[in-house]
Amino acid sequence: MPRSIPTLCGSIMGSPFTFNVRVHNAAYAALGLDYTFVCFGVEDVPGAIAAVRALGIRGLNVSMPHKQAVIPHLDALDETARAIGAVNTINHVDGKLTGYNTDCIGAVRALEEITSLPGQRVALLGAGGAARAIAYGLRQAGAQVTVFNRTAEKAQALARDFGLAFGGTLRDFQAEAFDGVVNATAAGFRAPDVNPVAGQLAPHLFVMDAAFIPVRSRLIRDAEALGCRTSDGTRMMLHQARGQVELYSGGLQAPLEAMSAALLAEIERVG
Repeated sequence: MPRSIPTLCGSIMGSPFTFNVRVHNAAYAALGLDYTFVCFGVEDVPGAIAAVRALGIRGLNVSMPHKQAVIPHLDALDETARAIGAVNTINHVDGKLTGYNTDCIGAVRALEEITSLPGQRVALLGAGGAARAIAYGLRQAGAQVTVFNRTAEKAQALARDFGLAFGGTLRDFQAEAFDGVVNATAAGFRAPDVNPVAGQLAPHLFVMDAAFIPVRSRLIRDAEALGCRTSDGTRMMLHQARGQVELYSGGLQAPLEAMSAALLAEIERVG
């Protein structure tokens, strides 16, 4: 029987985990692994983690609202997950459950496809969970990060936690002070036709949006029209999934082309 790699996720309609199912199963098929990735809605977090141990499940993806709740039930955290305070991946090896956060490396790898990060002045829009992972990754990669958010208090707290600069609200962003912009606000997912910094971009910027539906959000479309280098949300999602596949497979190189094709096909199917 195939070993199962289920997703631990909340039972939320419209969550992105149908996309993870397609991406992960495409990867395991391309790698020739007898793995199956399935999605579960979970309310009993301790019971779910106990089931991982009892059933010998190879690993789990973890979605909101469980990214913090799983932590007390794990045996170890890697440095990144500990610093961010959230787990999106649980790797089960020899009875030991270790928590990781691949949202962080997903953002860094996506940006590294379009720019070199050390020394870059990056405006990070947003202060929620995704922004927290991205902020940590950018700092570790050597970028100079300034946090902007609609609610100033949340941005100040994030900046304080990681020793970053606080820039103010989204209206305070000024393109000439930065080399790039990363959007981790809810605008892309909840309002894909809203550019959170409309009229404030400039051609010299690189621009990334964490949202992947639609593939080209209004922010990305506006940035492309100006001639900016861009990275849409599918790249971040693929690279965070790549980190998971490489953990679950014991270090095999993730087949990004097959994963990308599966993701884009699923977006078109549901879009």
